[in-house]
Amino acid sequence: MITVLQIISVVLLLQLLFAVWNAAQLPKLGGGPGQGDSELHRVPAASAVRRLSVLIPARNEADNIADCLSSVLACSSSGREVEVRVLDDSSTDGTGAIAAAILGDRASVLQGRELPEGWLGKSHACAQLAEAAEGDWLLFLDADVRLQPLALEAALSSAEAQAGGMVTGFPRQVTGSWLERLVVPLMVFTIICHLPVPLVRGSRDPRFVAAHGGFILIHRDTYTRCGGHESIRGELVDDMALARAVKLAGEPVTLADITGHASMRMYHNAREVWNGYRKNIFAGIGRNPVLLLAVLTMYLSLYMLPVAAVLYYCMTGQPSSAVMPAVAVLAGIAIKRTSDAAGRQPVWFCLLLPAGILCLSLIAVASWRGGRSRGGYEWKGRRYL
Repeated sequence: MITVLQIISVVLLLQLLFAVWNAAQLPKLGGGPGQGDSELHRVPAASAVRRLSVLIPARNEADNIADCLSSVLACSSSGREVEVRVLDDSSTDGTGAIAAAILGDRASVLQGRELPEGWLGKSHACAQLAEAAEGDWLLFLDADVRLQPLALEAALSSAEAQAGGMVTGFPRQVTGSWLERLVVPLMVFTIICHLPVPLVRGSRDPRFVAAHGGFILIHRDTYTRCGGHESIRGELVDDMALARAVKLAGEPVTLADITGHASMRMYHNAREVWNGYRKNIFAGIGRNPVLLLAVLTMYLSLYMLPVAAVLYYCMTGQPSSAVMPAVAVLAGIAIKRTSDAAGRQPVWFCLLLPAGILCLSLIAVASWRGGRSRGGYEWKGRRYL
């Protein structure tokens, strides 16, 4: 057991070095000081944006749509043209009426068409928005995203610098309930720990990709070349599928740090966290149970076993034997703090890593069971298999 814990400690220390380096590679939306920022400025032929289309699919978002639209409308754009379009995707809570009241005569609210067979709801809503949009760049936003006043200027700068392809990023996550705090920040944790950020932009391999559907900026021509949302109409994890489609079309994808410009609260209680992650985890790894088992085994070994060992050795009067697993625990906490810093999360969240890994593992098992059952998953009143 001591040998195993020594190996885990070495692995985690190496992982910490990688995480610190990897987090520093994230370019900031719109550019600015930082090691990774040159990534957004390597395309020599910058292209002026004629019009930016901000596209917001909304289904039963009465609690979110007003604040989202207010934040968008408060953004400056340095005189460049911005259109805002909302699609009311068969909401039953008055989302469309609220959006119409906020937008007034500045834009119209589209009424979503009936969901065709073979399509999933969000992809169908986004496809309709793209069809109606007139911009040469499309910015897909979730209704729970809140933009800072300079967010659209930063997006426009990144669009002009990159000249094509896709720019995406993870908004700063706002959390309230305990399951949100335990699980939601682990999105950025997995990216910082395992995905070499420079390869998202630097490699054509679609396996090196990450995206967040809450903020996807994509050139109109790129959207057309990759097939848009129609090409991924049946994918549960639509954001990752669209990013892979962009790469397969030979277009660049940039994963940027957008936490200074966008924030969101994805879920508002433990039930929403459970159902949201349950829907996505198994599909996100290609519905591969062997890969899921390997990932869970790795995570539990790296982040739970050392904690159990420290408790065991301390409770059995062997404090000297607890030193090596304690090193592993501290290394894991340091890795989590590195990813939390990248996501602008509170410092103390790093202490929640073991409990977060345990909760995520339980949700992953439930996701696997949902993928194997005929019941599938339910989200926002729709059932997905």
